[in-house]
Amino acid sequence: MKTGPRNLITDVAGLLVGNASDRTLNSGVTAIVCDPPATAAVQVLGGAPGTRETDLLEPHNTVETVNGIILSGGSAFGLDAASGAQACLRQQGKGFEVGPHRIPLVPAAILFDLINGGDKDWGRYPPYRELGYQATAAAAEHFDIGTAGAGTGALTATFKGGLGSASTLIGEHFTIGALVGANPMGSATIGATRHFWAAPFEIGDEFGGLGMPSPLPTDTSDLKIKFRDMNRGVSNTTIAVIATDASLTKAEAKRLAIAAHAGFARAIWPSHTPFDGDLVFALATGASGRKPTHDEFLDLCAAAASTMSRAIARGVYEATPDERDLMPAWSTARA
Repeated sequence: MKTGPRNLITDVAGLLVGNASDRTLNSGVTAIVCDPPATAAVQVLGGAPGTRETDLLEPHNTVETVNGIILSGGSAFGLDAASGAQACLRQQGKGFEVGPHRIPLVPAAILFDLINGGDKDWGRYPPYRELGYQATAAAAEHFDIGTAGAGTGALTATFKGGLGSASTLIGEHFTIGALVGANPMGSATIGATRHFWAAPFEIGDEFGGLGMPSPLPTDTSDLKIKFRDMNRGVSNTTIAVIATDASLTKAEAKRLAIAAHAGFARAIWPSHTPFDGDLVFALATGASGRKPTHDEFLDLCAAAASTMSRAIARGVYEATPDERDLMPAWSTARA
């Protein structure tokens, strides 16, 4: 397997990504802009999701495409970020046409990062609408990962989480990319080591090149749980986007989102718990101009899982330390 030229979701033609972060708040927003609009779907497998405009993505519903996706910190407060994204896209003349009006369609998902050392005393209104606007306005082919955007205040059970992205070239025709805010209740690393569960899928040394530990630690069955001593029902969630330049129907895009969830299970343990809001959006831009054959779609689904695993590991690997950290950054921890 080979990565795309950037090893980012923006290797999928038709997608741009922008970040906005507030380091005092220790939170942020990531916006994915689809230009032109992309076929979209979603699959939620976690037990504690927080979402906006996800019903329209079901295959039986009318609208086929969206103008963007928002991933945000802030728990339920972060759902305001989609309003900021809508405002920015409306100014750009983008949106679903209804008579003389254009309505930007921007589904959103949030992760819980309220308990992470940041100052959440924001007054009457939370800042996420403005952060959503800023992230959308900043959308470009190149963007930061790690402690950036929706991953700014993310945590795992053992290390800081973060915003991760990766891409894979599939044969001669297709590209698949993943973008993820990794903030799980579980751990992305094996036992007490710095080795990533996603190691079998690593391309080059994109997240440290450590491979699997040898011998395998005896404590791998010991669950690493974030905030185990707290009410953890709303304190987690990994939210992600899987994207391809293949031409897909909404039903096929949903199947791609389902397949990408296997990447969660191969990169985070445990995943899809009652206390995570684990969710994957799927986007199909159709920029390749090609509809996959049955065999090619099988390859896309397999690559969706491995690419998602790599993106999760890269988000943790690229996180940078801060004096307020409740968890160490992977880069500063001892081997």
